Amino acid sequence: MELQTNTNTSPSFFIQCCHQTKNSVSRHRELVFSIAGGLFLLVAYVLERWDLASGSIVLLMYILSYAVGGYYKTKEGITDLVSDRSLNVEILMILAAIGAASIGYWGEGAILIFIFSMSGALETYTWQKSERDLSRLVELAPNEATVLDDDDTFHVISIEDVEVGDRVLIRPGERIPVDGIVLTGETTVDESTITGESLPVAKTDGGEVFNGTMNGKGSMTVKVTKRNSDSLFQKMIQLVQQAKSERPPTQQWIEKVEGPYVIVVLSFVALMVIVPYFFLGWNFQDTFYRAMVLLVVASPCAVVASVMPALLSAISTGARNGILMKGGVFLEQLSKADAIAFDKTGTITTGNPEVTDYNVADSVDEMEFFAAVTAIERQANHPLATALVEFCEKQVDGLLPEVSSIQDITGYGVAASLDNSETEGEDHAVDWTIGSVGFMERDRDRLADWWVEKQKKWQAEGKTVVYVARNGEVVGSFAIKDQIRETAKETLAELHKLGIKTIMITGDHEATAASIAREAGVDDWISESLPEQKVQEVEKLKEKYASVIMVGDGVNDAPALAKADIGIAMGSGTDVAIDTADLVLMKSELDKIRLSLRLSQRMNRIIKQNLVFSVSVILLLIAANFAQTLTLPLGVIGHEGSTILVILNGLRLLKA
Repeated sequence: MELQTNTNTSPSFFIQCCHQTKNSVSRHRELVFSIAGGLFLLVAYVLERWDLASGSIVLLMYILSYAVGGYYKTKEGITDLVSDRSLNVEILMILAAIGAASIGYWGEGAILIFIFSMSGALETYTWQKSERDLSRLVELAPNEATVLDDDDTFHVISIEDVEVGDRVLIRPGERIPVDGIVLTGETTVDESTITGESLPVAKTDGGEVFNGTMNGKGSMTVKVTKRNSDSLFQKMIQLVQQAKSERPPTQQWIEKVEGPYVIVVLSFVALMVIVPYFFLGWNFQDTFYRAMVLLVVASPCAVVASVMPALLSAISTGARNGILMKGGVFLEQLSKADAIAFDKTGTITTGNPEVTDYNVADSVDEMEFFAAVTAIERQANHPLATALVEFCEKQVDGLLPEVSSIQDITGYGVAASLDNSETEGEDHAVDWTIGSVGFMERDRDRLADWWVEKQKKWQAEGKTVVYVARNGEVVGSFAIKDQIRETAKETLAELHKLGIKTIMITGDHEATAASIAREAGVDDWISESLPEQKVQEVEKLKEKYASVIMVGDGVNDAPALAKADIGIAMGSGTDVAIDTADLVLMKSELDKIRLSLRLSQRMNRIIKQNLVFSVSVILLLIAANFAQTLTLPLGVIGHEGSTILVILNGLRLLKA
């Protein structure tokens, strides 16, 4: 028997697994420490409750619960105090826990630490998901370029060493490494990373190309017009980085309120120590006891729990319904939006062009016509060709003619010869050409008036016109259009009822943008916008409206998604758009925006309920403490009981 070795058990495999486990633990270390602190608390409680160990062992378990569970929050509080000289809620938590322990209530202090550290760990984990790096976007930018010397010899150099004026050779299928002007060659370029449009653009002498776009089947020589750092693609990366670094308004408000809140509480605690002892004749033990009760009941655990469980429950409900939310703060802001900007292709439309209209001349048999178009376009890889094949093959009933020769005319269309021996009754070839308006006008003075009239009508409707000629005579034409998503009109109508302004921002020309906007029911539209301009348009909208949402699916949408108050990406979109956005519609269903808005409204109502309740309980407990009717155990019970209630209230959001 031959002994076989499983390669997955090699040392390198185990090392890789160890590294992955180590990285995972490192990313979630704060959560691990919080859970570990909770376990020490549980052990201490069990040992103390059933008298299973000596008091020193129980005390050791409580100390470990303090040290492990409160490590990160203590470190955060001390770091801010030392480096920024600012007080925060972490400092208050530390003092409250220490105060509880100083008068013998270790368990109550450990519970405070556990709840506060757990909420902080979950909040950190949520924010980590919303702050993914831009590695996938950066990977799209080429690192090297093939530069031609004066004697036409070439050598590969780093993209950073390419200078303005250099000549760069770009081979078929390569990603273009520079911004420049085409000197020689004919090809098509997929510019979806820049414009978001799926249709390749023809490039000939004098055409402009951009870094990060994908070359088609032809080769070309390009003269560099911008250094890499100034290229359009690199600016997109910079815009995303800049926009993602901006803190949301809610986070700024929390940071602004946090310091004053801690100062107020500490000031009241200090007054509780000084005033009764020096002015009311209390003994120091009673005075210190009341001050510690105040420090415990004023701890903001219930206030913090008012938000996080509700946010996490809403996030979980959204995930079950195909809505990925990268942070609760974005869901909180969602219902505040009064304007939503949409990209067109792949967002309002499906991103898959389809044939909407056609004309066939009386001089040709329709069956022959559709069979010829199907046979020719089956051999092409262009999105328009795919649309033509999907449409025409449904009209064909029988065998397709044999394509004896075919030529791809870059940027225009195709020319082919078909063997029509079966349909014509004799053995001879028929020449067919399929392509754009420019393709047909190139070989003739003008098209017949009735073809042109139909062409203008279709173009006014935002459709792309493709002509078909047989033996030099135009015999048919197609109108191809990217279709509106089935749920787009209903979703937009619902948004209008909610009083939300809808705007479409697209790189399309004005006629197409206007047509799609009217058909979909968008309030307004902005056409011919490159990525930089999309960001500027979003900035203008933010100046006009209180909160702006941007919905898109392409790399070119990433800067605008990041710049908006909330970015929503379609799940069928690019990885970069998904990584950059704050919310992702996993099934690319626009109607999920309505569900997101309703979920946000519910969540905000529950958070307000929780905040009012938790603050009211804290004020009530503080008043009871001043009246000297509240003991420390009752203070902890009231404080932690309010925390449990607001958590349970937040968990109601688990039900859609």
